[in-house]
Amino acid sequence: MVKRCTHLDTIHAVTPSAKGCEECLMMGSEWVHLRICLTCGHVGCCDSSPNRHATKHFHATGHPIMQSFEPGETWKWCYVDEVMFR
Repeated sequence: MVKRCTHLDTIHAVTPSAKGCEECLMMGSEWVHLRICLTCGHVGCCDSSPNRHATKHFHATGHPIMQSFEPGETWKWCYVDEVMFR
């Protein structure tokens, strides 16, 4: 059985909250890669980054889907269903 994201209805047209990881910019910290929340537009850093703000955003808000915020990348990750998709 192929796993699918069951939260597509949470995807909205969003405006990025920042040009980099919102929390890292406030802290003066660095990140590896960026993710954007497709529910609200929050920009956070990936799990390879020291602070893992994208995942922290999911745990704080329950917003299930993040998309890569890297140039040329369009993949998405659903935290709830633990599936990557385009």
